[in-house]
Amino acid sequence: MLKTIIEASENFCIHQIRVAHSVSDVIPKKRTLIAYIDIQTAEPKQFRVYLASDLGFMQRVSKVFLEEDESDEETLIDMTLETTNLIIGSAKVLAQNADKSYTIATPRFEKVDVFDCDFDEAKTIKIDSDEMVLAIKEI
Repeated sequence: MLKTIIEASENFCIHQIRVAHSVSDVIPKKRTLIAYIDIQTAEPKQFRVYLASDLGFMQRVSKVFLEEDESDEETLIDMTLETTNLIIGSAKVLAQNADKSYTIATPRFEKVDVFDCDFDEAKTIKIDSDEMVLAIKEI
């Protein structure tokens, strides 16, 4: 499932942010905006998907969608929730195209802190020095 989420994240970088990116296994230890969204599969299994973005990465998103050069923390939190919804919604469509369906809940904001949530798998999307962690945990 993480593979589909990473594919959706890469599509987000390519088509929305329009900047080259890389994917890494290294989870940064810096202050991030952390949101999550729960997924229910047909099996039935339930997963929690975390999106943890540093302020720089989310400011890039805010610039694209809101045309703001310097957003306040509340706006960046809103953009984190919206980005979570966009990426996981896109992953859901990709999964449906592969005959794997699931339902998604409403994204929730967790905290602003170092990403220390428990997870099974994770990857980091990096644009220059800006990073966004995507992690998944079966619950």
